[in-house]
Amino acid sequence: MATYPHVFEYPFSVVDNVPFAMRGQWREQFFRNENPIVLELGCGRGEYAVGLARRYPDRNFIGVDIKGARMWSGATEALHEGLKNVAFLRTNIEMIDRFFAPGEVSEIWLTFSDPQMKKATKRLSSTYFLRRYRHFLADNGVIHLKTDSNFLFTYTRYVVEVNHLPCEVCTDDLYAQPLETLVAPDSTNTSSLDLSIRTYYEQQWLDRGLTIKYLRFRLPATLNEIPTEEALIEPEIEIELDDYRSYNRQKRSTRATSL
Repeated sequence: MATYPHVFEYPFSVVDNVPFAMRGQWREQFFRNENPIVLELGCGRGEYAVGLARRYPDRNFIGVDIKGARMWSGATEALHEGLKNVAFLRTNIEMIDRFFAPGEVSEIWLTFSDPQMKKATKRLSSTYFLRRYRHFLADNGVIHLKTDSNFLFTYTRYVVEVNHLPCEVCTDDLYAQPLETLVAPDSTNTSSLDLSIRTYYEQQWLDRGLTIKYLRFRLPATLNEIPTEEALIEPEIEIELDDYRSYNRQKRSTRATSL
């Protein structure tokens, strides 16, 4: 992928020595337009980033993951199709705020992220990560969570509730209702049509009888007049662990709950 013009590779070892010069300049230097930027974090094969790019030529999409072997699939597909509004960033998501300037991103998609049942700070919907997103997400920017994991869905729902974050949609069975009913009230963000994009693993889980959960909420700049990155609190609740692991692996832990 080093030869792909739309792929940027900055793992820890690179970023420690070389600052990302395009921070705050994605529109001007790469996309060459003023359209909103949407991130897919933990993009895997990049199926959502590419699928969204096809449907929304008036928006820019960036798939982010550290695993290049998976990312290669979506990056190659985008290259062959000549999609100009999608890019890929290979890096550790723990340092995602090094790549984007304040207000540079309008939306974040978390599609089938690893639930990380052992450690809250590794969950992409945790307050640990929400504080980082706040550094570059536009005020009241949208965060989408689409997951097969009841654990991650329940955990994220508690994060939203205890922090009083504006929640637009919360369903534990996405396909039990017409997707058009989930359109955002202001229709300014990617919503119902995008929920019909099904990744390779999502279809496997559906075939196994698992339901898909979806949560859409906003991240304001302040909570009770306190900057969001300072005000966010981590929920202290006990959550039943999933009895399976993604990618057809069995759960390794014998514990029943997160506490």
